[in-house]
Amino acid sequence: VQLQASGGGLVQPGGSLRLSCAASGFDFNDSNMGWYRQAPGNQRELVAIIPTYGRTTYSLSVKGRFFISRDNAKNTVYLLMNSLKLEDTAVYYCKAGIRRSTDRTVFDDYWGQGTQVTVSS
Repeated sequence: VQLQASGGGLVQPGGSLRLSCAASGFDFNDSNMGWYRQAPGNQRELVAIIPTYGRTTYSLSVKGRFFISRDNAKNTVYLLMNSLKLEDTAVYYCKAGIRRSTDRTVFDDYWGQGTQVTVSS
């Protein structure tokens, strides 16, 4: 399983960034995908989840500003971040919930390496 996050960087408040997570080594179409973030001194927290089917989920802090999407043909999940705030500064991680082959009702979590997003004027 490989999850390669990219697209982070330095942006001014009010700006936008789009993160990408390229996935390989598993059945992307049958996996739940998500973005999480961790700021210095804080625990890792949910940003957004996009399941194999069904509704996307967003944390209250980003709802209406961030948008998660997936391209199953490219095995890639995206996070479009608009109206960025200072408090959005964090390392952003991609997570895959992969269905276990021995028990199709169970999903195992796999993490990518993270990409730094810094919002600063």
